[in-house]
Amino acid sequence: MRAGQRGVALISVLLVMSLALVIIGGMLRSHRTLLQGIGQQLQQMHLRQLAVAGETRGLGLLKAQQKDSDLIAQPSSAFAMEDAQIRVEIEDLAGRFNLNTLLIQGQVDQVTLNRWARLLALLERPPVQLEQVGALRELSQLRLLPGVDAELLRHLAPWVALLPAEAATNVNTAPALVLRTLDGIESSTAEALVRQRSTAGWPSVQAFTHDPLLSGLGLSSHGLGVDSRWYRITVLVTQGQGHLRLATDVERDPKTRHLNVLQRRVLPSNPNEIPQ
Repeated sequence: MRAGQRGVALISVLLVMSLALVIIGGMLRSHRTLLQGIGQQLQQMHLRQLAVAGETRGLGLLKAQQKDSDLIAQPSSAFAMEDAQIRVEIEDLAGRFNLNTLLIQGQVDQVTLNRWARLLALLERPPVQLEQVGALRELSQLRLLPGVDAELLRHLAPWVALLPAEAATNVNTAPALVLRTLDGIESSTAEALVRQRSTAGWPSVQAFTHDPLLSGLGLSSHGLGVDSRWYRITVLVTQGQGHLRLATDVERDPKTRHLNVLQRRVLPSNPNEIPQ
């Protein structure tokens, strides 16, 4: 009888010990997961601090511009800090196609509408009627339109901007594809224009439209400009296995020339953009 009781007691102790081990193991796993999560959060915070340092570098480069019509002297730079590699890219947003120029005081701008149709054709995308949505603040607003999906937005994102309606397309910084949206400009001409302006931009829109490369096209100067005050500073930070990409949109005050930060966004890191 006593031997049976001792056996039952031993089994009970073993069961309690097994249960305790299971509980302790679960607690250790939870603790390990918690520590890993905290470590990742701390790493992301540190990467953000490094990205802000890169943003400060970009703001300094923009402040060095003497006037808004200056081409960006150093559109990209790279430096090391705390065993991290930081790359800074500066883009003139006015060099993109400004979607908000399609509607001027509620009326569809036909010249810009034709350029929009050419942009979609160049990207091999179907037509999209933007006058149905009005002024845009976020590109995702286009999802309200029939036929607009994530794939279309992904194709549009590098080429379009959402600036005030009065912001003209800067021909001194627009990439060749955006120049090709202008009536009559073919691929070879656009590439030649980009090569030509690499040494000196056009001082005026008239100088651009009368460029010998555009002779005979009768190119409209509507919606075109030679300067800008809207920029995007993109910072890519790489530290060990950690990556972070920060995009900061800024606007230069036309009177004080002070740079105002409009928004900051952490973007997904593109593995193809990570410096080796």
